[in-house]
Amino acid sequence: MGKLQNRIALVTGGTTGIGLATAKLFAEEGAKVTVTGTNPRTLEAARSELRGIARVVASDAGSEADIASLADSFARDGTGLDVLFLNAGIVKTAPIAQLDEAAFDESFRINVKGPLLAIKHFSPLMRPGGSIVLTGSIVGQTGIVGGSVYSATKAAIRSLGRTAAAELAEAKIRVNVVSPGPTDSGVIEKGATAEQSEATKRALIERSPQRRLGTSEEVARAVLFLASDDASFITGAELMVDGGWTGVR
Repeated sequence: MGKLQNRIALVTGGTTGIGLATAKLFAEEGAKVTVTGTNPRTLEAARSELRGIARVVASDAGSEADIASLADSFARDGTGLDVLFLNAGIVKTAPIAQLDEAAFDESFRINVKGPLLAIKHFSPLMRPGGSIVLTGSIVGQTGIVGGSVYSATKAAIRSLGRTAAAELAEAKIRVNVVSPGPTDSGVIEKGATAEQSEATKRALIERSPQRRLGTSEEVARAVLFLASDDASFITGAELMVDGGWTGVR
């Protein structure tokens, strides 16, 4: 029997990368999975890849209207919810002197406001023993050139995870954060040329204690641990999945 047998799971930002890998793993472990996304191309690709193992829904992770509508659909189904993996996010980088206000607003809308509103609307549907996992990042603890906005959103997610863990403890819902380090999930390639992305990967690999990038599947296994009963006495924690970046010098 799988670690999530007969559980109901929702994965936001589940059409690519870490979210997609986690959706597949959740399904393999017995969960009934729904994933969300907004990009028509990746939504269609995910529907093809997840056919028969997960439901794929177009839903804006930063829109309260979309979040509330999706929560209402779960409520109407009457199935409840056991696992909520809040993975949707965007990466906007620029030096502070060149910071674009629109990029700041969109980053906080999706990366911070979205998860907070998802917890607001979905936690009342979650059964005792449920688990919420938020995607953080090692940049929430480190300073990187050009990463002021993205890093700030991930620091906010770490704080949100602690507060939500405290507020939902009485309902017997655990809340934890998984924080990946440099991961070969497709994020590095977004908005970059092939030459730029390869140069970035080489630089990251050179700095990594393990001399490699992580994989989406490795992060997914950490999410599964936090979502499952294996982590039943863990809440308010941050699990670093970073190959030693924050702990090894």
